[in-house]
Amino acid sequence: MTSADDKLQERLAELEVKLTFIDETVQGLATADASQAVRIAALEHALRTLRGELSSMRSTLVDDARNEPPPPHY
Repeated sequence: MTSADDKLQERLAELEVKLTFIDETVQGLATADASQAVRIAALEHALRTLRGELSSMRSTLVDDARNEPPPPHY
C-alpha cells in the first residue's frame, strides 16, 4: 500500500505544480488583457479626436474655397 500512496502523493504534487503554472499563466493573461483594454481605449479616444479635427479641417477648407474669388483667367 505504501507504493500506491507514494504514487498518489507524487501525482498530487505534479497536479499542484501544473495548477500553479496554470494560475500564473491565467493571471498573466488577465494582466495583459487589462493593459490591452486600456491601450485600445486610448487609441479609440485618439481616433475620435483625430476624426473631429479632420472634419473641422475639411469644413474650414470647404468654406475657404467658396469664399475665394475665381482665378483671373475666368
